[in-house]
Amino acid sequence: MLDWQFYRFDQLTTIQLYTLMKLRTDVFVVEQNCPYPELDDKDLVQNTGHLLGYDGTTLVAYARLLPPGLSYPQVSIGRVVVAASARGKGYGFTLVKQALHQCQQLWPDQDIQIGAQLHLEKVYEKFGFKRHCDDYLEDGIPHVDMLLTKGESAAL
Repeated sequence: MLDWQFYRFDQLTTIQLYTLMKLRTDVFVVEQNCPYPELDDKDLVQNTGHLLGYDGTTLVAYARLLPPGLSYPQVSIGRVVVAASARGKGYGFTLVKQALHQCQQLWPDQDIQIGAQLHLEKVYEKFGFKRHCDDYLEDGIPHVDMLLTKGESAAL
């Protein structure tokens, strides 16, 4: 079972910030061979949240929670990541479930939009997300925008 912690940017310790940036970079930039602007200034926005999942003292899961109007008109969940060493244990499912719960606490009864990697579309559908655009390439990786309409979450 993971230990879940939630922080605003100014609450993160330097160690927490370093480890979450390292995890995001290890997976999204190195593992997926996708050079892109990982540091996009959205982490700094006052209402942005950082959800960290620890296995003991090791950060193995992370998601960034964004307020409405920052990435999309709706609340958004992004940078959803599980360390390669921790995959296959159900942590991704638990991470999304925790992220949805935290979004409900922060922004009650709001729609949530995500830009999902296309191969994860069926996973997000299990939570009630529905596709609402054609496939598109983002940084060379097929994506799809998906929307969870308030009150329709299937996995909380």
